[in-house]
Amino acid sequence: MVISQETPQPRAAELRPATVAIVGRANVGKSALFNRLIGRRLAIVEDTPGVTRDRIYALAEWRGRTFSLVDTGGIDLDRPGDEIAAGTRAQAEIAARDADVIVFVVDAIEGRNPADDEVAAVLRRTHKPLILVANKAESPRVLDALPGEFASLGLGTPLPVSALHGNGTGDLLDAIVDLLPPQAPAPATTHEIAVALIGQPNVGKSSLLNALLGEERAIVSAVPGTTRDAIDTIFTYNDRVIRLIDTAGLRKKPTVGGSIEYYSSLRALGAIARCDVALLLIDALRGPLAQDRRLAGMVIEERKGLVIVANKYDLVRRQGSYAQSELIEAVRGAMPFTSFAPVTFLSALTKRRLGSLMPNVLRVAENLDRRIPTPQLNDVIRDAVLAHPPPIAAGRPLRIFYTSQPGTHPPLFVMHCNDPDLVTPAYRRFLEHTLRANFDFTGVPLTIEFRERRREEER
Repeated sequence: MVISQETPQPRAAELRPATVAIVGRANVGKSALFNRLIGRRLAIVEDTPGVTRDRIYALAEWRGRTFSLVDTGGIDLDRPGDEIAAGTRAQAEIAARDADVIVFVVDAIEGRNPADDEVAAVLRRTHKPLILVANKAESPRVLDALPGEFASLGLGTPLPVSALHGNGTGDLLDAIVDLLPPQAPAPATTHEIAVALIGQPNVGKSSLLNALLGEERAIVSAVPGTTRDAIDTIFTYNDRVIRLIDTAGLRKKPTVGGSIEYYSSLRALGAIARCDVALLLIDALRGPLAQDRRLAGMVIEERKGLVIVANKYDLVRRQGSYAQSELIEAVRGAMPFTSFAPVTFLSALTKRRLGSLMPNVLRVAENLDRRIPTPQLNDVIRDAVLAHPPPIAAGRPLRIFYTSQPGTHPPLFVMHCNDPDLVTPAYRRFLEHTLRANFDFTGVPLTIEFRERRREEER
């Protein structure tokens, strides 16, 4: 049943598509329906109540309309003293409040649950267009019972769907599109910067996200592992569109916490793969650990920009444990391969030095797309080679004829030479240091390829 509790009014042009929130009590199949509607397995699906805790966003398209679909944690009104349940309920209520259309999901097999009435009361207060959906409606017996089963909700006959088999999802998408507000004019294209917040559990990733946004966007708890899915939030900073990706904390063995923990780890790895810049949060009190080194290695392997964030620095200042220079030295010692990455100190809790973070992010993002003019690039490399000739290997000297930069994001340099096998690791590091000393590539991994000019000419 589709209920429009308030006639949608035309809105001014905005920077986001219309939003559709999937809401309901725990374990009615919201995440499975979310995955079905967007056409890919993004949300974690597990037959355990409370798996989805934070809001998850993805774009969906139907009948030429693109809209943002939001998966939410189940509204659990039976555990008033549970901190996580309360946070999940608040997140679902915020998502419903911010949505243009609400999809209220109930369980067709289980039938009406007293909690459904309470959730319905919460959703009515939003005064938003509402679609009542009965999931798991596969059998004829269940379909026949639907009109009377949920009549007490006062929302009419629910729209039957099966997230598992896809039945009824086309009708649901039609109903959603019919209730969307008028299409807003497309804004001018703006390059978006995707920023992933990564780190071990309980280092303050969600707290940092909330501090940057100035609102309780993600659930924050002192219990490690609160964030399970990678979640996206878009905001604007200095006229730049930033997509923040909060991720679940990675443990050394992702199977320790069962399949939910395992899939959470995969989401975090996927977040690194789809970001432009990764913020590696480390605990300033503990300093860099082996897992931080592993995460930094993943970022570099994926050729992403990197900023190291020493969080909880307010506690370090209070205790007088050590100076910033000592922590930087510890980071460089534990992760020498990240020497190109800036290190910033802040407190997500108190927001002290929070203003130092985004300028670093924008600088790294700019460096990802930095392109050096070929004449200037060749002048620098030629002078460096003349000042420090390469070692002679097997009686043959390495000769670099010219250098080009065929790619950016991340920067790719190709050095055309007489024999790539003559390049030693030490000389490769020297050439990379030369590039970094002459051009600003702070926070950006550089890729340097050596190609034999003779073979290229023969082709």
